[in-house]
Amino acid sequence: MKRVTLFLWGTRNNGKIICVQDSDSLEDVLANAGQKLGISAARIFTEKGGEVDDVALLRDDEVLFVSQDETADLSSSTESTLNDHYPMLAVEEGDWVTLNVGGRYFTTTRRTLTANEPDSMLAKMFDNSKPTGLNWTSRKDPNGAYLIDRSPDYFEPILNYLRHGQLILNKGINPLGVLEEAKFFGIMGLAEDLDSIINEDEPPGDQTPITRREFALSLMFTSSNSQLRCQGMNFSGADLSRLDLRYVNFKHATLKKAKLAGTNLSCCNFERADLSQVILDGANLLGAKFLCANLEGASMRGCNFEDPAGSRANMEGANMKSVDLEGSHMAAVNLRVATLKNANLQNCDLRAAVLAGADLENCDLSGCDLQEANLRGANLKGATFELMLNPLHMSQTIR
Repeated sequence: MKRVTLFLWGTRNNGKIICVQDSDSLEDVLANAGQKLGISAARIFTEKGGEVDDVALLRDDEVLFVSQDETADLSSSTESTLNDHYPMLAVEEGDWVTLNVGGRYFTTTRRTLTANEPDSMLAKMFDNSKPTGLNWTSRKDPNGAYLIDRSPDYFEPILNYLRHGQLILNKGINPLGVLEEAKFFGIMGLAEDLDSIINEDEPPGDQTPITRREFALSLMFTSSNSQLRCQGMNFSGADLSRLDLRYVNFKHATLKKAKLAGTNLSCCNFERADLSQVILDGANLLGAKFLCANLEGASMRGCNFEDPAGSRANMEGANMKSVDLEGSHMAAVNLRVATLKNANLQNCDLRAAVLAGADLENCDLSGCDLQEANLRGANLKGATFELMLNPLHMSQTIR
């Protein structure tokens, strides 16, 4: 099977691509071409003006011109007419160049290499009309071909793109390889097309949430001395309550609406994880890291963050809007620049906690112990401080 690009005779606009089977006759190709171009196809010519009278002569990725006139004769056309209809034919003998790309030879014209992508590396290499053009006379092989140390398989679709403006990838050609070559040669229009193709072809990842049973099996076969890596995994809605999950890496994981009540999560890493509306009531969070995590709407009543050995839980920059932390032990927790707007912090132990720059607007801090807590630069608008165990000192809130 071959793929060819068709244009109506006299133009290079609105080209169409058809497949030519080895069993097709010339009549089959003409009928297919006529259907694609919306004409009554009578004759087919190559770029160089030769009429195609045998399908076996066609090459893969060939550019063809279809005529409706059975009397059309390119050989009898004047040179000016040919140049008007087929500008690619108006090439002086000295404009043909041969490239040795990774050991394979490609013959083309300087116009092909320079016209369509004038800012590309190939245009700068072979455009002799500009003083900025590079001198490659010393970069030739013994046969006089210009040496380019790149992959020939990936270069071929790039050259065909420069010839007719169409991206055609043969079966088995990895578009990622062609993309790298397009970037290397500075053909950014082609690079954008390839990016789109690659993004469309990428199969969506398996986003099925992991169940408690599946996760429990993983725990059974993991050494207690090893860190279980769950980075980027989906635990949405999973019931992981009352499990021992110490030192597990949940970085970038999705735990939305998961149930983790009473779970031991000491020293776990939840950096940038999605824990929105998660249930963490009574969880053990000694030394846990929630850097920039999303905890909006989470229930964290009675959680224990306090480590007698001094290992601080880190919740710096976390989104904790409307979090319910009532009765949690949070001594020395790092909540710097965290967002706690509308959060419930009643009766929390926040001794020596770092709340500098935190958004505590409309928070309920009634009954909290804020002894030696750092609230410098925090937004305390509308916050409630009733029944405080220790009065706040000015030094705790002024920068």
